[in-house]
Amino acid sequence: MQISNSINNEIAYAKINLALHIMARRDDGYHDIDTVFAFLRDGDALSISSDDILSLSIDGPFGDRISGVIDDNLIIKTAKLMQSHFNINGGAALHLRKNLPIASGIGGGSADAAAAARLLNSHWGINCELSQLAELITPLGADIAACVMSEISHGSGIGTNLRPLSDKLDLAGLPILLINPMVCVSTGSIFAAWDGQSGGALEIDLDSILYKAGNDMQRAAISLFPQIQDVIDVLDQQKPMMMRMSGSGATCFALFKNENDRDIAQENIEKQRPDWWFLSSELK
Repeated sequence: MQISNSINNEIAYAKINLALHIMARRDDGYHDIDTVFAFLRDGDALSISSDDILSLSIDGPFGDRISGVIDDNLIIKTAKLMQSHFNINGGAALHLRKNLPIASGIGGGSADAAAAARLLNSHWGINCELSQLAELITPLGADIAACVMSEISHGSGIGTNLRPLSDKLDLAGLPILLINPMVCVSTGSIFAAWDGQSGGALEIDLDSILYKAGNDMQRAAISLFPQIQDVIDVLDQQKPMMMRMSGSGATCFALFKNENDRDIAQENIEKQRPDWWFLSSELK
């Protein structure tokens, strides 16, 4: 095994669903979906150093929410899967700074696992293609493949069939504001509460994705967590380009034409709700 320290840090880019339509319930407990994944330039932060054993330490604003379940963390599961698949004998000391809320619809554990895979791919000198890496760790979570690639893409099936969309939806650099009302949402409970109404297959063009599509899980999420509607309402008052809940919630996002509009919106909302979580960023 050849250890490479050329990359010692990775960002676990926050994920949003620009649009999310549920196509059907499946017999295996999953749902067929039609979605557009997009990623922010910010997220959790992962670092690595050489070690004989595999370990994970965690800190950050939300680190205490997951620090007690290290062995069950997707980062460790990803590392062990890669060790086994690529016959890696050594270990690594991984450190996660958890900046993103837990169970919030913006990637979370999947983004962390994906960042770990990219980091270990370099550190252990594996250097396989990201598409191969994504395929390897997909069994650990339906949206991990998209998070490995961390590029705007169309997802179908259970979200693992990916098609890059950077040539069709050029949104890089667009200012975005994320808000979470500080509630943890169970993805399973939201899917279970889905009313069966589907937005149908997505039309992959900018106007349709931003203004005609939606999130089929939003109604169910609001019925269980009314705080999400509060976020939608205050974002609407700021007149963004568009706004929507991401994934199964409870994080909502709004896109703005420029950074000034975004920053003013955040300032206005923070005055009303200083107890909420905010992330001001740009699309990747």
